[in-house]
Amino acid sequence: MSAKLTVLIPCRNERRNIRACIASVQGLADEILVADSLSTDDTLDIVRSIGGCRIIEREFVGYADFKNWAIPQAAHPWVLIVDADERVTPELAAEIRAILADPPEHLDGYWIGRENYFLGHRIRYCGWNSDAVFRLIRRDVCRYRQVRVHEEIDVDPRRAGHTRANLAHYTYWTFDQFFAKHVKYTKLGAEDSWDRGRRTGFFGLAIRPMLRFLQLYLLRLGFLDGLAGLQVCMLTAFFNTFVKQARLWEMEHALPQPDDDPSVTANVSNTRAAA
Repeated sequence: MSAKLTVLIPCRNERRNIRACIASVQGLADEILVADSLSTDDTLDIVRSIGGCRIIEREFVGYADFKNWAIPQAAHPWVLIVDADERVTPELAAEIRAILADPPEHLDGYWIGRENYFLGHRIRYCGWNSDAVFRLIRRDVCRYRQVRVHEEIDVDPRRAGHTRANLAHYTYWTFDQFFAKHVKYTKLGAEDSWDRGRRTGFFGLAIRPMLRFLQLYLLRLGFLDGLAGLQVCMLTAFFNTFVKQARLWEMEHALPQPDDDPSVTANVSNTRAAA
C-alpha cells in the first residue's frame, strides 16, 4: 500500500511565490501544510483562495526551530519540505510517487538536487550544480540541527537515498532580494562560526575570498555560465566568505560607538561617583 505524503511549505511574505509553489505539488500531495511565520502581506489570502491547504501559524524564532515545530504537525508519515521559491518538477513528482508506492524500510529520507536560477537564468556551474537538500523525510524520525542558518537534518548516510530528479529553485529575481537575504545570513553564519570557536585575521579577510572566487569561477567552471556565472561567483566570494569573515572580526575587535547624549553621560558619571 502506498504511503501518504504531506508537503510542508514554510513561508513568510511569499505572495509572489506561493501560488506557483502550491500548484507544483497539488498532484502529488495527500496534504498541503502551509506553515506561516506571521506574514504581513497577502500570502495567506492567496493560500485560502487556492483552497485545499491546511494553514498553521507561529512566530519565527529560527529556521531549524520553525521547521522542527511544523514537521510533527504533518498528517502523514512522509513529509516533503518545499520552500516557497522552489517548484516540484513533474519528473520529481513521478519519482516520489514511485518511492512512496513501496517505501524502503532501510531509508529515513532522500536527498534531492536543485536546479538553481539567478535573476531568472539557470546556473549550471559555480558550485551550484552540486546543491542538494535532504527534504523527503520520515515525519517521526527526522529533525533539523539547531543552528542559526543553513540548517540541515542529521541523518546516517546509510539511511539516506538520492533522487534522480531535481527541484527547481528560483533563488533571487533581483539584487535587492539577494542583498537583503545575505545581510541577514552572513550575520547568522558568523554567529554560528563564533560559537564553534572560529576567529579570523589577515588570511581570512584578504586571501580566502580570492581563493573562493577562483575556486568557483575556474575550478567549478563558473565561467561557463557567462556573465550571470561571473556575478554568482563574485557575490558568493564576497558575501559568503569576505563579509562573513568581516563579521567575525567585528565580533572580536570592533569598538563600541561613544554615546555623546548628555543625559547618558551624566548618568554614567553619577553612577561612577556613587561607586
